[in-house]
Amino acid sequence: MGKAVDLLPGTLDMLILKAVSLKPLHGYGVLLRIRQISGEALDIPQGSLYPALYRLEHQALIVAEWGQSENNRRAKYYSLTTAGRRRLREETAGWNRLASAIAAALNTTPEEV
Repeated sequence: MGKAVDLLPGTLDMLILKAVSLKPLHGYGVLLRIRQISGEALDIPQGSLYPALYRLEHQALIVAEWGQSENNRRAKYYSLTTAGRRRLREETAGWNRLASAIAAALNTTPEEV
């Protein structure tokens, strides 16, 4: 795969919500899931992830429950709350509108102006 891309401000929370919407994950699992679902294009630094998880938990968009990781270690597993699902739907819709508008602008030809 090519060079990793930088995240736009405000997209990390949406990506975390998407990752944990697929199944409950521990912190490092969230990093791996984001990398996987982005086709290896997004690599989130742990120093950015954990403050975002704390912030989302504080906003009651995700909840944490202690469990056992794949390597038998105690880990916090995160899942979406109802408010988190609603926020993910709203953020996804907004992002899709923005991406469509930018794509339309970038695909405009001189004949269309």
